[in-house]
Order: sequence, then structure tokens, then C-alpha cells
Amino acid sequence: MSSSSLMRDFLHQAGGTAVIDGGLATELERHGADLNDPLWSAKCLVSSSHLIRQVHLDYLENGADIIITASYQATIQGFKAKGFSNEESEALLRRSVEIAREARDVYNERCAACPLGDGADGKILNHRPILVAASVGSYGAYLADGSEYSGDYGDAITMETLKDFHRRRVQILADSGADLLAFETIPNKIEAQAYAELLEEEDIKIPAWFSFNSKDGVNVVSGDSLVECGSIAESCDKVVAVGINCTPPRFIHGLILLLKKVATKPILIYPNSGETYDGDQKEWVQNTGVTDEDFVSYANKWCEVGASLVGGCCRTTPDTIRGIYRKLSSSKPVTLATE
Repeated sequence: MSSSSLMRDFLHQAGGTAVIDGGLATELERHGADLNDPLWSAKCLVSSSHLIRQVHLDYLENGADIIITASYQATIQGFKAKGFSNEESEALLRRSVEIAREARDVYNERCAACPLGDGADGKILNHRPILVAASVGSYGAYLADGSEYSGDYGDAITMETLKDFHRRRVQILADSGADLLAFETIPNKIEAQAYAELLEEEDIKIPAWFSFNSKDGVNVVSGDSLVECGSIAESCDKVVAVGINCTPPRFIHGLILLLKKVATKPILIYPNSGETYDGDQKEWVQNTGVTDEDFVSYANKWCEVGASLVGGCCRTTPDTIRGIYRKLSSSKPVTLATE
């Protein structure tokens, strides 16, 4: 299947819209993981892969059509800084995809055992196409200093620096059995350009999506134009969807309209809960976000103005994703199943 047809065929099979999973790290913490570490959620690849698999499964059983691997903060450089060898670091990257694929296999087995579509405990056991997206976090995510939320890497960081930083990691994830690469929380134009060039230079065989973040509802977090960033994604043949993640829900409607000025590719949206993150305290400020009900009520509106893939980022939960699944399912045209 060609890169360009994968996403369109997938969306066609899903009835026009599809559901992305929700927050990973906060769910891992809820299951008992301690992520106070520069590796963040990637720490669980080392110590507790069963928790990652469980969270993936929770999202599938609450309606997610796409699960994103625990590789956002997983870099060869980051693992080596913790004392792992090059080979061990590369193996951990591959493991992130294996865990997601294992969760998909378990889910498919449960669906096969429950042909009616819903489990007795309310789980959504609906056999459907499911994609595994291998997460690629930004250079700023590796720095673990909050610069993925400012996009300010300093003048010393060039396009070549960024390509060299990401090159091996992208190669490994692309060859690991994932269905696509998810370049997430892209904070500036230079990194988007580096990714686009890397996909071409390395002749990456699986498709990718580019997802940017914004804190003003107009530009990406560095202040670079979202329209210009979207144009980079639009002009790269390997990119099959473009969108926004880890951004407060209140900004999403306007950002979709901006992206539509340049994007003909499917638009994906997975905002955070709108809560404020205190970088000094390394914790979320309570009661600063929107409720699950409000978040879910936005989902249809986002699809009405152009989004076709909707999910959640930080601080969203399987309950959020179930709400989105129910909301989008209720608005899809009813089709009779044919064998």
C-alpha cells in the first residue's frame, strides 16, 4: 500500500472519522509508574512494559482506532546517557512498537471471542482496522527542559544538527513494524523541515503525520507561522496527515481553519485537557482544564470544520476517548455490513 493511500483507505474503512488514543504518561502514573525521570514515559520501556501494554489496551477497549507508542521521549542519546549501550538503546525503541502491537493482538483476540461488539463490562470490542503510530518526540523533548513548549533551541542548533539527532531513531522506528510515524508536538519550522528532509533522504517506507503545538491559537509555540509549518507537511509526499496536539482545546477550532488554508491531507487533532503545566514544579495545576464532557462536545465541531482524526493528549483518559468514540459513532452514516 502506498503512503498516500494508507490514511485515506483507513479513514474510509472507519466511516470518515477515526479516534486517536489519549494521554499515556498520566495514565501510566495512574497505574503506579514513577515517571520523574528525564526519560519520562520511556522509562517504562525499561522497567514496566506491562503497564504500557495495559494502557494501550485500555484505549483500544474504549474506542481508539490508533494507538501511539511510548517512544515520544525515547531516544538513543537519552538511553545512552542513562548507561545503556547503543544496541540496548535501539532495542528499547523497537520494543515500544512491539508492546503496542502486542496490545493490538490481545485486543483482536478479545474481539474474536466477543462477536457482539461490547464486552459484559462495557468494553468496546469492535473488530476494526487499528493502526500503531510510532511516536517521534522533538529535540526539545529529549532535552527535557521544556523547550518543546517554546521551540527555542538557540542559534547553535541547525537543520543538519536536527537531522543527525533524529536519523537513526527514525530509521529504527520505521523498520520496527509500526504502521506510521507520528512526529508529535513539533515546536518550530526548522524541525518540521528537518523531518521532511529526513523522510526523503532515508527513503522511509512507512507514512508519517506531522502534529504541531500552539499556545496562542495562531502560531506554533516558537512563534513560527502554523500555515508555513503546515505547508511543509503538505509538500512532503511521505506525510499523510497534519494537525495539532498538546494544545488547549479552546484554540483548536481556529487552528483547523488555518491549516485548511494549506492542507489537502487529513487533519488530526489531539489536544491536551487544557490544564496548565508548571515546569518548575513538574506537575499539572489542578482545575485549570476543561471537563471531559466539554472536551467531547467539541469533537463533533472539530470534525464539522475539517478534522478527521480526533483524540487526546496530556491529561486525557480512556474515559475521554470513549466519549469521543461514542460522539463520533453517533454522527456517522449507518451502513449495512456486507460479507
